[in-house]
Amino acid sequence: MKPRRLLLGAALGLFAAVSGTVTVADAAETPVSRVDWHACPQYSDEVLRMFMFPRDIPGFRKQWARVQCGKVSVPLDYRKPRGRHITVAVTKLPATDPAHRKGSIAFNPGGPGGSGYLMPTLVTVFNPGNQALNKHYDLIGFDPRGVGYSTRSTCRYGPPASVPPGGGPITKAQAQEAYDETARKNAECARSDAAFLGGLTTTNVARDLDRIRSALGERRIGFYGGSWGSWLGAVYRSEFPRRTSRFWLDSAMPTRIRMDRLEADGAKATARNFSRMAAWMAERHKTYGFGTSGRVVEAAIARLVKSYDAAPRRFSDIPERLDGVLVSDLASRPSPEWPRSAHALRELRDATGPTAPPAIKDMYSGPQGPPPSGPDVPQGFNMTMAVATLCNEDEGPRDFASWWAAYQDRQKRYPVTGRFTQPTPLCAGWPLPVRHPRLKHSNASAVISGHRYESVTPYEWSRELHSAIGGSLQTVGDDIHGGVLDTPECAAKLRDYFATGRAPGHCKGLPEPTTTTRTRPMPSPSPTDILSPLTRRL
Repeated sequence: MKPRRLLLGAALGLFAAVSGTVTVADAAETPVSRVDWHACPQYSDEVLRMFMFPRDIPGFRKQWARVQCGKVSVPLDYRKPRGRHITVAVTKLPATDPAHRKGSIAFNPGGPGGSGYLMPTLVTVFNPGNQALNKHYDLIGFDPRGVGYSTRSTCRYGPPASVPPGGGPITKAQAQEAYDETARKNAECARSDAAFLGGLTTTNVARDLDRIRSALGERRIGFYGGSWGSWLGAVYRSEFPRRTSRFWLDSAMPTRIRMDRLEADGAKATARNFSRMAAWMAERHKTYGFGTSGRVVEAAIARLVKSYDAAPRRFSDIPERLDGVLVSDLASRPSPEWPRSAHALRELRDATGPTAPPAIKDMYSGPQGPPPSGPDVPQGFNMTMAVATLCNEDEGPRDFASWWAAYQDRQKRYPVTGRFTQPTPLCAGWPLPVRHPRLKHSNASAVISGHRYESVTPYEWSRELHSAIGGSLQTVGDDIHGGVLDTPECAAKLRDYFATGRAPGHCKGLPEPTTTTRTRPMPSPSPTDILSPLTRRL
């Protein structure tokens, strides 16, 4: 459980621009494309340990040996199909029962900026039950434009120098400096290749997916997308309803993208889920000692936030000072992490130094030195693609004053989790035009699954998307962002849907924990470990 530090403006925004929203007639078939197949990259054990437990490596290698890898050429600007082209990287895990093959299912893990290249293999390794999907379907992975093995660009982003980690509450002057730094970096990035960065849009990724469908020789294509991947699936389904097979959209996005609204809704949902965690801790007062009611626990942890903000702690074996944002982060975790988070909160409360308590030290421990690098290291996440795609679609305000005022309001509304929110607009200074995909209601098959208690993409967004585009709404009774593929009961319903086309009933999801839970590494490096609190939400 690595601590995720608050990255202000320069650690950016998430959702953004459609460079040229062009209506594509679904009746007009996409020009014939082809996949240029080539040998797949091979990965060392050291690299694979970045993505999985060592016990999963043999299963990955067995599946990866069956994978086919290739690239598809697509127009940078679909208004100029004979102009500049870029390439999109594709993987295919062929159906194990080709005689009864039903088609292809493409996967996207979210982001934007997340790589789907390894996803077909990983979803069948991390949950072996998902291998049933691969019996009658080819499973398709791809890196969206701007990511991984696809054509990409890299701008220099990082935490703003004006806000040192562990320095206590952010001042208005520091936030203003961070805002100015973000605006400068965003403007520099956009100028580096405006044509390419302006083409990093959800609509263009959807059109690229349709080129992949055509190149694979499929009349229709199935799809699974989580988080931002649900938004991609909704846009594809709106653009190409007659080329849509069975779509499953997990942890759905809302119907329009306003960064200020995403932050506000996410902050409210995070506080709501923390109340569940506080009640869970109260039931275990003998273990954690924060109080015997949820309200008492919330008040005690609010005092802990204030204490660490007023006097950030330094331990001799931790490289940075710890302030209230760490406490707020621990209180913002999903239920599988409650035992470890509650244990860490107890240690922070009781810490006397000079060395860090064991649970806190464990959070900061890990491989020393830089991660593996070289040609065999896949890029799990591309920050530049995230910024461009998100900021081009952000329809909300980007001025410093309104964001700072909203941040101050959240500190009052949510005294525990509000400290772990975003005080500046993540798309400050992004100069490219703002356009937005147009969603359309249709009768094409789709399941939208919303997790009742999650905070990354609040349940209300799934209901909103369902009302806008149609399909079937499935309620998952947990707080696990994008967790359908990893939850046995829910994954079984997903597999049945792709096998039969029948809309599934609701599923309970993961139960609240009773003992320490061991969590699996993310299938790929996730924006949730890299970006700001707001970026966690997508």
